[in-house]
Amino acid sequence: MSKRKKIVILSCMVVLLAATAVCNFLLTSKPASDDTVPTSTYFSEYRAEHSTNVSEQILQLDSIINSAESDSEAKENALATKLRLTENLEKELYLESLIKAKGYENIVVMLGIESENVTVVVDDNDFTTDDAVSIYTVLLDEISASPENVRIIPIS
Repeated sequence: MSKRKKIVILSCMVVLLAATAVCNFLLTSKPASDDTVPTSTYFSEYRAEHSTNVSEQILQLDSIINSAESDSEAKENALATKLRLTENLEKELYLESLIKAKGYENIVVMLGIESENVTVVVDDNDFTTDDAVSIYTVLLDEISASPENVRIIPIS
């Protein structure tokens, strides 16, 4: 390849790199007046993190189950924890779908693994006491959550 072609290709690559940097800056920069995280970003980041954490926990539990002796206490504990984890995940998804059916677009339900705590984060700009009662009613009907263990957090 001639020296001229190499220079043209290299110049094009530098221009593309600069354009990529500018696009990255424009797409990721936030306005100076906005100090809050957009709610849609919060919910998508939480779901991604939660999914990753659950997957890692299940992998760790599977390694304990596969490496432990068949009758060992560690294997039994790992199996019980894995069962609780998958049951909670299923309940969380079910509760989220029921609450979404009430008209809330972005919702996250977090159930405690070792406790009866339930935390609900909901995206609602004009959250009222009636909204909290509506969400709590779903929790009460489906998992018999007691009021002292429930936290409903509206964000906007």
